[in-house]
Amino acid sequence: MIKIIRGDKDWNAQLVSFKNKDFYHTYYYHCLSKKEGETPVLITYIQDKVTIAIPLLIRAIKNSDYKDAVSVYGYCGVLSSNLNEDFDIENFHKEIHDFFYENKIVSVFSRLHPFLKDEETILCGLGDIITLGKVVYLDLTQTLENQRANFNRRLKTYLNKSRKLCTVIDASSDAEIHEFIRLYHETMKRVDAVDYFFFDDAYFYKLLSSNDFEANLKLCVHNETNTILGGAIFIKKGSIVQYHLSGRNAKDFNVDPIKLLLDTMRIEATEQGYTYFNLGGGRGSNEDSLFRFKSGFSKDFKEFKIWKYVVNETVYDELVENYFEDHSDLSLENVSFFPAYRAMTSEPK
Repeated sequence: MIKIIRGDKDWNAQLVSFKNKDFYHTYYYHCLSKKEGETPVLITYIQDKVTIAIPLLIRAIKNSDYKDAVSVYGYCGVLSSNLNEDFDIENFHKEIHDFFYENKIVSVFSRLHPFLKDEETILCGLGDIITLGKVVYLDLTQTLENQRANFNRRLKTYLNKSRKLCTVIDASSDAEIHEFIRLYHETMKRVDAVDYFFFDDAYFYKLLSSNDFEANLKLCVHNETNTILGGAIFIKKGSIVQYHLSGRNAKDFNVDPIKLLLDTMRIEATEQGYTYFNLGGGRGSNEDSLFRFKSGFSKDFKEFKIWKYVVNETVYDELVENYFEDHSDLSLENVSFFPAYRAMTSEPK
């Protein structure tokens, strides 16, 4: 049976039934992430004692009576509880397909969660699951000493130097939050980030004030000048800590504030009993300089995968054809974005 949850009270009550959940699954984060015209829904399927939930944003397709669905940015995917070998996957696939089709949802896209093990079992045969790359994580069940033993030599040198020159603090004032926002936007401009990542001030304040997860803004302060060299927001939910956003001063590269912030959170989260500290992957899931930076902390990786599902192929093909007729400068063969009729979106790919 399919049940659609739209309100925060019922959404949060449903999340209680899932042991392995993250802040990306919360109603609060969906409301914070949604754009104008997008509606957060938690599509819940119940069969005997098994419960499956897919959090999505439903959005209208321009110049059309149809809609599509997408996950929030981050690692969302599919939640499940009590999944067993008697679960009727085919019936679930039929009901979820019928729901999408009857509600004129043409396509569905979701970034899957690297730490949820049953997602592929649930979705296999329903659209395509594609591996984009790897994410780096630290196993916080290891001792602090064993974790540090896996750092590369250069990282240890940077950390030793940074700890002598800087202090890490938790942001506690509007002035400190505003300075982080400035550094964050400066960093996004420096790396040519897409428009999506230029959040307004309200986003940061709402993120840090959530009661549904713990968002912590840490700042790296230079001891002599009292200058904030960088900052990072970490988010804790369940057994996982996520490295969410960061920014640093472009004028001083003698000290690497982000490395010190990550190491400080590693120690704190381990002492608080968390299981995983997810650092994420490279830009566009590539094994680039950002990925190499993160892998200096750990050689433990998880695969990052996405789910793409065309529900109504006839309508999808029509939308794509019409879109590329209106955008003659684009070639379908050179477009990897999904859905293809949104190829010029400024959302992260």
